[in-house]
Amino acid sequence: MTRTPSSSATGEAPAFRGASLELSGVSLAYGSFEVVREVGFTVEPGTTTCVIGPSGSGKSTLLRGINRLHEPKSGEVLLAGEPASAMAPERLRQRIGLVFQHFNLFPDHTALDNVALAPWKVKGLPRGQARERAARALADVGLAERAGHRPRDLSGGQQQRVAIARALAMEPEVMLFDEATSALDPELVKGVLTLMAGLGERGMTMVVVTHEMGFARRAADQVVFMDEGEVVEKGTPDEIFGNPRSPRLRRFLAEVL
Repeated sequence: MTRTPSSSATGEAPAFRGASLELSGVSLAYGSFEVVREVGFTVEPGTTTCVIGPSGSGKSTLLRGINRLHEPKSGEVLLAGEPASAMAPERLRQRIGLVFQHFNLFPDHTALDNVALAPWKVKGLPRGQARERAARALADVGLAERAGHRPRDLSGGQQQRVAIARALAMEPEVMLFDEATSALDPELVKGVLTLMAGLGERGMTMVVVTHEMGFARRAADQVVFMDEGEVVEKGTPDEIFGNPRSPRLRRFLAEVL
């Protein structure tokens, strides 16, 4: 069953205007070794797709190919119907945000300055306007009161929230999450997953690589199972977790659930 954004229930417009994302025959390689082969799926605007599968199946490489941190060998990514290959990489990465496992914050900058830096330096906003946008993004992730703190004074979960705010401050149309909770202590995972689910409910288009099966089952509109660089199966959470068709997916679920 497709998740319905909470904003729809209230009649309010969603906070974000996510764009569609379509992958068609996307392959990625390291030299002659093909890591991702002929991957294709569509992410509708304002929906969440979770990509699951064993380690080494090409999930993280696929995310890097979507925003061209790793150039696809073949195939195409369409953002709101526009070929990503036709866009300048810097412009594409403003429209598609990527949150990594590790926070990569500047240790000598406050949370506010970490978030404001890209809108100021990359988008060319006046510094005051960039800081105002950063303050809104920190409020979005529940860290308004921590704006003046440096990373060393924040928990791991709070640092990851700053990293998410940094991506949100660029006002992306799609957000990619690459195992965003894997570097966190177990007690901090739930808060970040709740934040991510809330972004989806407010209209952000998201592709989430995750090992958190409970999150995928609860928050996803679509689940994509990858193994050995290929999409083995895709469907709704009920279909993937409740009625897996392929023996490989059944074995994977038996090991992780």
